[in-house]
Amino acid sequence: MYSAADNRLDLIVDEPRVLDRPCPSARWESFPYSCIAHHGADCCDIAREWVMAYDFAQLNGADRASGPRWLRKRWTWGPSPWPIHWCEAVERDTLDCGALGCMARELFAERGLTSFPAQFVQQYTDEATAQWLGKWEAEKVSAHWIDEDVIYHEACALVSGEGEVKLFDPSAGWWVNPRQAGGYGGLLAVRIFDGEGRGWRWGDRILRGGEWTKVAERA
Repeated sequence: MYSAADNRLDLIVDEPRVLDRPCPSARWESFPYSCIAHHGADCCDIAREWVMAYDFAQLNGADRASGPRWLRKRWTWGPSPWPIHWCEAVERDTLDCGALGCMARELFAERGLTSFPAQFVQQYTDEATAQWLGKWEAEKVSAHWIDEDVIYHEACALVSGEGEVKLFDPSAGWWVNPRQAGGYGGLLAVRIFDGEGRGWRWGDRILRGGEWTKVAERA
């Protein structure tokens, strides 16, 4: 995922106009979402086309709006360096949520569907985040996504109807339930980037493009 210290150019930033529902951690309030870079050469063209072709084979005539769960089987969620290019991503055994979220968006687009980047803030435990911190530090990659017992996470918002979205988490391989009950891994806040600032219905909530929406209080 993107680290503010990376000063990368391979990321797109949609700044929210109004941040009336604050993100639980100030470090992620204006945080950009991640994009896989392209060398502008055959190496990345071939790698990206391989991912698209593999998805087509896995879909096998099923509903185009089904979640690309094969991403989680092909790549274990874990540390990955940034910036990362398509030709590098396909060679790795582990990818973080930023890379997997970007891949999911590209796959939905290839299927002819509209999707947006989605950012989450989730709450775990100090023990869990300490374990992840050690893993990321061992790989010498940024752990900016951890703040005490809460984490920053990236996913994908798929347009599922007129003014409606579903949230797909490719790192977990599931659709996120709009009915959140808190607890371990509970969703505290979500933001999607539609480029227009529209309101999108997700369950009983309205997610406005570019703005954090509070889902639950931090325990």
